[in-house]
Amino acid sequence: MGLFSFFKKSSEQVNTSTNPYKDTATNQIYNLLFCDKLDLYKANSKEPNPYPWDILFSESSSGTDLQKVIDDSTSESRMKVLAYNRQLAIGHKPSKKELLAVIVEVGLDNGLDVLASFSDGTARYINQTEKIIIWETTDEKSNELTKDLFLKSQNIVNQIGAWDKPRRPAPTKGNVRITFLASDGLYFGEGPIDVLFNDPLASPALTSATNLMKYLTEKSLETK
Repeated sequence: MGLFSFFKKSSEQVNTSTNPYKDTATNQIYNLLFCDKLDLYKANSKEPNPYPWDILFSESSSGTDLQKVIDDSTSESRMKVLAYNRQLAIGHKPSKKELLAVIVEVGLDNGLDVLASFSDGTARYINQTEKIIIWETTDEKSNELTKDLFLKSQNIVNQIGAWDKPRRPAPTKGNVRITFLASDGLYFGEGPIDVLFNDPLASPALTSATNLMKYLTEKSLETK
């Protein structure tokens, strides 16, 4: 049994919460990672909203308006995901298939470990103890690790279909989920930790994600 078999079994999951942490602020950061709740971004902004938030938040923005954000080389990956999601919501198909984020969630004894890696080299890591690393200043090593993760993740995205339902609750203890945010929607695979880390399709990406997480943790400790 591989990635696809456990993906189907995951639909039986009983957890219904998209707030897996005790702390409200941590839950907010967690949910912002997936770029599927524009209201959360609005709630954390102050008017007047500068570009590109004025376009992203405006109900009257057209597909062409949103494409400007996507094509802007200065736009962060999360902004591009938000723009693509807005386009999909109004029936505008993306001009290209682009992978913009890889998010790995691991259900551990003391809570949920989450690594979110974005194509622009930024990252977020939430430890099961709710300690958070915000990675904004990229370097040569982190860029190398990010590139490797996205290369191996693209191989998975090329072989599975997009999820056409709302994002699922966080995985339960003992499970790992790898989510991909692309221009045409959300993709994911899920299964028991020991199985997915040995799955021929999932293992290379999960190993790359682990290497990136270790590097970010080490760099964080160096700055303390």
